[in-house]
Amino acid sequence: MSAPALDRTLAALADPHRRRVVELLRERPHRAGELAEAARISFPAMSRHLKTLRRSGLVEEARDEFDSRVRIYRLRPQAMGELRTWLAETDALWARQLRALEAHLQKTRK
Repeated sequence: MSAPALDRTLAALADPHRRRVVELLRERPHRAGELAEAARISFPAMSRHLKTLRRSGLVEEARDEFDSRVRIYRLRPQAMGELRTWLAETDALWARQLRALEAHLQKTRK
Protein backbone atom coordinates (compact mmCIF):
# COMPACT_ATOMS: atom_id res chain seq x y z
CA MET A 1 0.00 0.00 0.00
CA SER A 2 1.49 3.34 -0.97
CA ALA A 3 2.00 5.98 1.69
CA PRO A 4 -0.66 8.35 0.25
CA ALA A 5 -3.20 5.50 0.02
CA LEU A 6 -2.43 4.41 3.57
CA ASP A 7 -2.77 8.01 4.77
CA ARG A 8 -6.19 8.30 3.11
CA THR A 9 -7.33 4.99 4.61
CA LEU A 10 -6.21 5.83 8.13
CA ALA A 11 -7.65 9.37 7.89
CA ALA A 12 -10.97 7.93 6.73
CA LEU A 13 -11.04 5.49 9.65
CA ALA A 14 -10.13 8.20 12.17
CA ASP A 15 -13.72 9.43 12.31
CA PRO A 16 -16.14 7.43 14.52
CA HIS A 17 -19.06 7.91 12.09
CA ARG A 18 -17.03 6.47 9.23
CA ARG A 19 -15.94 3.53 11.40
CA ARG A 20 -19.63 2.95 12.14
CA VAL A 21 -20.35 2.91 8.40
CA VAL A 22 -17.61 0.30 7.92
CA GLU A 23 -19.14 -1.79 10.72
CA LEU A 24 -22.56 -1.60 9.07
CA LEU A 25 -21.17 -2.46 5.65
CA ARG A 26 -19.41 -5.52 7.06
CA GLU A 27 -22.89 -7.01 7.53
CA ARG A 28 -24.17 -6.27 4.02
CA PRO A 29 -24.39 -3.50 1.40
CA HIS A 30 -26.63 -0.55 2.38
CA ARG A 31 -28.30 2.44 0.78
CA ALA A 32 -27.01 5.83 1.91
CA GLY A 33 -30.28 6.60 3.68
CA GLU A 34 -30.10 3.36 5.65
CA LEU A 35 -26.57 4.22 6.74
CA ALA A 36 -27.57 7.72 7.82
CA GLU A 37 -30.49 6.37 9.82
CA ALA A 38 -28.43 3.64 11.48
CA ALA A 39 -25.61 6.07 12.34
CA ARG A 40 -28.14 8.69 13.50
CA ILE A 41 -26.69 11.49 11.40
CA SER A 42 -28.18 13.70 8.71
CA PHE A 43 -28.19 12.60 5.10
CA PRO A 44 -25.86 15.47 4.02
CA ALA A 45 -23.37 14.48 6.75
CA MET A 46 -23.56 10.84 5.66
CA SER A 47 -23.01 11.89 2.08
CA ARG A 48 -19.78 13.65 3.09
CA HIS A 49 -18.62 10.60 5.07
CA LEU A 50 -19.37 8.27 2.16
CA LYS A 51 -17.45 10.55 -0.19
CA THR A 52 -14.41 10.33 2.10
CA LEU A 53 -14.73 6.55 2.34
CA ARG A 54 -14.99 6.24 -1.45
CA ARG A 55 -11.94 8.45 -1.98
CA SER A 56 -9.98 6.35 0.51
CA GLY A 57 -10.88 3.22 -1.46
CA LEU A 58 -12.60 1.52 1.48
CA VAL A 59 -16.09 1.75 0.01
CA GLU A 60 -17.50 1.45 -3.49
CA GLU A 61 -20.78 2.74 -4.84
CA ALA A 62 -23.18 1.05 -7.27
CA ARG A 63 -26.56 1.98 -8.66
CA ASP A 64 -29.62 -0.04 -7.71
CA GLU A 65 -30.62 -2.24 -10.64
CA PHE A 66 -34.31 -1.24 -10.32
CA ASP A 67 -33.94 2.46 -9.48
CA SER A 68 -30.87 4.25 -10.85
CA ARG A 69 -31.38 7.11 -8.39
CA VAL A 70 -30.59 4.81 -5.46
CA ARG A 71 -26.96 4.20 -4.61
CA ILE A 72 -25.80 1.08 -2.84
CA TYR A 73 -22.57 1.10 -0.82
CA ARG A 74 -20.34 -1.87 -0.02
CA LEU A 75 -16.89 -2.43 1.38
CA ARG A 76 -13.99 -2.99 -0.99
CA PRO A 77 -12.24 -6.07 0.40
CA GLN A 78 -9.00 -5.18 -1.39
CA ALA A 79 -8.59 -1.99 0.63
CA MET A 80 -9.09 -3.81 3.92
CA GLY A 81 -6.62 -6.49 2.81
CA GLU A 82 -4.01 -3.84 2.06
CA LEU A 83 -4.57 -2.29 5.48
CA ARG A 84 -4.28 -5.71 7.17
CA THR A 85 -1.00 -6.32 5.33
CA TRP A 86 0.39 -2.98 6.49
CA LEU A 87 -0.71 -3.67 10.08
CA ALA A 88 0.85 -7.14 10.01
CA GLU A 89 4.14 -5.71 8.71
CA THR A 90 4.09 -3.02 11.38
CA ASP A 91 3.31 -5.59 14.07
CA ALA A 92 6.21 -7.76 12.89
CA LEU A 93 8.56 -4.77 13.02
CA TRP A 94 7.58 -4.00 16.62
CA ALA A 95 7.90 -7.66 17.60
CA ARG A 96 11.45 -7.74 16.20
CA GLN A 97 12.30 -4.52 18.02
CA LEU A 98 10.96 -5.85 21.31
CA ARG A 99 12.86 -9.13 20.92
CA ALA A 100 16.06 -7.19 20.23
CA LEU A 101 15.46 -5.01 23.31
CA GLU A 102 14.81 -8.09 25.44
CA ALA A 103 18.01 -9.75 24.18
CA HIS A 104 19.98 -6.59 24.90
CA LEU A 105 18.57 -6.33 28.44
CA GLN A 106 19.40 -9.97 29.14
CA LYS A 107 22.99 -9.43 27.98
CA THR A 108 23.41 -6.38 30.21
CA ARG A 109 22.12 -8.27 33.28
CA LYS A 110 24.85 -10.90 33.03
